[in-house]
Amino acid sequence: MIEPRFLLVRLGSLGDIIHTLPAASALRDTFPEARIDWVVDPKWTRLLEGNSDLSGVIHFDRKNLRGMAATIRTLRAARYTCAIDFQSLYKSALLALLSGAPRRIGFERRYAREGLASLFYTDRVRPQGAHKVEHNLTLVESAGARRSPPRFPLMIHPEEDDRAARELAARAIREFFVLNPGGGWRSKCWPAERYGELHRKLAAYYGWSGVVTFGPGEEDLAERVVRAGGAPPPVAIPLTLGPLMAVLRRARFMVAADTGPLHLAAALGTPVVGLFGPTDPARNGPYSPGPCNVVVRNASDSQTTYRRGTTDSPAMLSISVDQAFAAVQRCLESRS
Repeated sequence: MIEPRFLLVRLGSLGDIIHTLPAASALRDTFPEARIDWVVDPKWTRLLEGNSDLSGVIHFDRKNLRGMAATIRTLRAARYTCAIDFQSLYKSALLALLSGAPRRIGFERRYAREGLASLFYTDRVRPQGAHKVEHNLTLVESAGARRSPPRFPLMIHPEEDDRAARELAARAIREFFVLNPGGGWRSKCWPAERYGELHRKLAAYYGWSGVVTFGPGEEDLAERVVRAGGAPPPVAIPLTLGPLMAVLRRARFMVAADTGPLHLAAALGTPVVGLFGPTDPARNGPYSPGPCNVVVRNASDSQTTYRRGTTDSPAMLSISVDQAFAAVQRCLESRS
């Protein structure tokens, strides 16, 4: 019997890639000799480096027409037997089609982010379970994989760990926690000033330093947290993805909204407190095998939405600093 050759399509983003990793692990556990390649946006390649569940990682740079054509030629030359699209967008579904794989698995129209993308699939799957990780596992189960304990094989290079250590030592930071005020969409964000107030309470109670992490375009958010953070203020450290992983792994805990760094920290085994408003943590919450994740949410079912809101969400504004502080206490108490 010829071993299957799988192409996994998940181009971005950070949190979504994290939630797809267990699906790749289930495929590898079921088909130990199979070729399993992942096509991804170059921005997120770092997340897949050193992943022993994968045979290869293929860059797909949509900004370069010549590079796009070369990628498609590479995909077709691999002669995949099955392409699995976890993204459910026209671009990802079309990429699965152009790979030449005779079998193409994706989500059914009602679930797909862009419903008509399902027309490019040969197998349209209704997701099972509550969480995105479980939904993604449903796709690989359709390809014959057996469900196995979820793995998040994220590798931190020694030089990245050294960089993180230097950044922290330069600021005289030893024991610390992380606050991440970004959220991708404005409606998923908690006010920066409340992160600052939370920092004051946490620093006074635990005696640890606060580190503020942020992504491109979030510099103002980080600065607002620092200004509101009291004395001594938290420290904002700009980090690329590899050193960010190293910092998160060293942290005592992290507080963040529903955003990629929250899911990255959970996958690294760091205790997290997730602040959720319009999105449902049962579907999009931190997912890891450890017991140390706590979610704060006051939203009703009627406030649940995945629209990319550009204004503050009343559901997020309803979360108080005292609620977040109590959640941190519960999170850390669960470890003892």
